[in-house]
Amino acid sequence: MNQTIDSLIQTANKVILGKDKQIRLALACLFARGHLLIEDLPGMGKTTLAQLLARMMGLQFKRIQFTSDLLPSDIVGAAIYNREDQNFSFHPGPVFTQVFLADEINRASPKAQSALLEAMEEKQVSCEGETRELPEPFFVIATQNPAHHIGTFPLPESQYDRFMMKIELGYPDRQAERRILTGRDRQILLHTLQACITPEQVLAFQASVPTVHVSDALLDYLQDLVEYTRRDMSLEQGLSPRGSLALLRSAQAWAFLHGRNSVLPEDIQTVLPSVVRHRLHADNSNKQTGDLAQLLLQSVAIP
Repeated sequence: MNQTIDSLIQTANKVILGKDKQIRLALACLFARGHLLIEDLPGMGKTTLAQLLARMMGLQFKRIQFTSDLLPSDIVGAAIYNREDQNFSFHPGPVFTQVFLADEINRASPKAQSALLEAMEEKQVSCEGETRELPEPFFVIATQNPAHHIGTFPLPESQYDRFMMKIELGYPDRQAERRILTGRDRQILLHTLQACITPEQVLAFQASVPTVHVSDALLDYLQDLVEYTRRDMSLEQGLSPRGSLALLRSAQAWAFLHGRNSVLPEDIQTVLPSVVRHRLHADNSNKQTGDLAQLLLQSVAIP
């Protein structure tokens, strides 16, 4: 199992250069049955990372470009009248896939954004009075441009909270960028990749993550972190139960990725910024979410 995961990471690092931690976080999010939000400037490799994850694992992949005129039916599908049999038949939308890329999600209206709420939480879609299950595994990767960019709609809190993690890719370092400039085209390299694992193995990994041991002392530490966010008057609101569970599953997945069968305090500390950066907001608008994560870690002692 360790060799398989190492092979996944090595393959990903050949396409997305200089972003080992972000790749590991994305894999941890997938194996923890979460959904991933990637916020960064255009051209940073957000879409490439989504395509890479699907291709490496042999998963079905569909992408939809979110725009201001997008309708919910464009995402989940709709019932269309068939003249031949004089009946309505459901035509599934692109959300019926294993890896769904919502590209530039904050360029769509709140009505279109809300079409993903049920799918992300319950792995199903209700349409035309019927509930339809989504395939397993089901993984949503959403990309968005920074909120200050023209033509963006802020995501509601309920949507944000459904993303287990939020990451940023950032600019590559000088050495990685030189390899990008002198190497093969990333898209050509991506399309030549063969799957490293099967969808069945992905499901097996997802089933293994909750079995990673978490001691009572570490659960105390995790709960202390969560309770601190709920008591701190400088925060608009604390972490929800969904947020605390996301922190636990992310830490278990991070330990699993590194071949350990128990969670360490460092696992919680490593994944915490990605889990809380889109959930915690300071009353003081000059304070950055990243600073809040570090302040949280500094304020709560390890038992």
